[in-house]
Amino acid sequence: MDEKIAPHLEELTRALGDLEKTGIRAEFEKLIAFRVPPDIAKESILRKFGEKKRILKVKDLSANLKNFEFTGRILDLGEKSIRSQAEAQEKPSRLYTGVLADETGSVQFSSWKELPGSVGDVINVKNAYVRIWQNRIRLSIGEQSLVSKISDSLLPSLSELSASQKKKLIDIRAADFSVDTVACILQLSYREVLVKGRQSRVISGVLADETGRLPFTSWIELDGIDIGSIIRIDGAQVRIFRGMPSVNILSSTKVSSAGPEEAEKLAFTFESVAKDPVPIKIEEIDSRDSMFDVSVAGNLVSVRPGSGIISRCPECSRVIQKGNCRVHGKVEGIWDMRIKAVLDDGTGSMSVTFPRELAETIYGKTLEEAEQLMFSDVSKDAVYEDIKRFLTGRYLAIRGNSSKSEFGISFVAESAWVPEEDIAVRVVELLRRLGPDEEDGSDKNSQVSRGGIELA
Repeated sequence: MDEKIAPHLEELTRALGDLEKTGIRAEFEKLIAFRVPPDIAKESILRKFGEKKRILKVKDLSANLKNFEFTGRILDLGEKSIRSQAEAQEKPSRLYTGVLADETGSVQFSSWKELPGSVGDVINVKNAYVRIWQNRIRLSIGEQSLVSKISDSLLPSLSELSASQKKKLIDIRAADFSVDTVACILQLSYREVLVKGRQSRVISGVLADETGRLPFTSWIELDGIDIGSIIRIDGAQVRIFRGMPSVNILSSTKVSSAGPEEAEKLAFTFESVAKDPVPIKIEEIDSRDSMFDVSVAGNLVSVRPGSGIISRCPECSRVIQKGNCRVHGKVEGIWDMRIKAVLDDGTGSMSVTFPRELAETIYGKTLEEAEQLMFSDVSKDAVYEDIKRFLTGRYLAIRGNSSKSEFGISFVAESAWVPEEDIAVRVVELLRRLGPDEEDGSDKNSQVSRGGIELA
């Protein structure tokens, strides 16, 4: 072994474990072959593989996670041959797929290496990662993952884990493979789709219980079930819908109406869950990967570039730049308007997008009026600057859906309003935080008048 390389390999081994089994040594040698200096190659490897190892459960899995450790029991295992056109004359690769479970849920997985176990065994995976496949979270085991069979006393039995877990809506995560729940139907809609050459009716809507709401899609008829029905769902699958979990009712799912006695024991009724959601704090939104149909109130502390008049592709509705869509190339764009802002409520901040209808409402100008301003000023930024002057600092309540990524919270607003009814409460809270003004000897019981509101 080269004396200049040996110390770096020893350091990598201490930091990352067995370099041969994980493929890290090969990665290091590849960098050396490209004449990367050993110390720089070592730093590159440590940055790529040396992040602090996280031990995650199914409930913790979300999109774009990588380099974590996971322990689960194999509930299902299969394999198939994969051969690309470029490998037509070569031996096909083997892809192993199935379901892994722990006490928090079950998740689909795929592995390019044969697993040291079979159905019922418990395996530990290091350097696992997550990817999205067919709108579902999938735990992936790659060539550089380290997989080992361990004692099966660490997790519940196979029969216990094989049963779908009963969950409240707030506890359903995007990674869940199969769940049971009891919820009330708040919304229903129907559409016709083409499936394998045949027209099928798909039912979509919103479920609710005392903990929250989630969208759902049913690929089977829901006879006798309508808005207001409380239903029991057994064996539903979970997919990602606009960045958040969506309950999928398939042919294997059992759906039944909750009887009067069962409904009486529930912590919710149709009337209670049909009420508008109570505003929550941004710090609570930040604690979850996504939240469906929630409301929050705060100040618009900034209006971001990209707000105002934009041009969209007529084919895919993507925002185009200089007449070019990144998918459809040169196109004749369609004018649209949006507002991208940052909302802060004192516990945190998040990026909020207001589509055209809401942008027109809170800005006070229609798209046509904004176009006139743009053309009269001969500047596309005129509308953005006008929106920024008008909205920055405004107090606003919004309702919609949130999702979280490495860049923070993104919130798509579906409605917005000025919550004037709580101005009095906010004034009192502000005075409480400021404390009594000792310098001018003001009386705690003196009246405060602001904008027509008087507080005793």
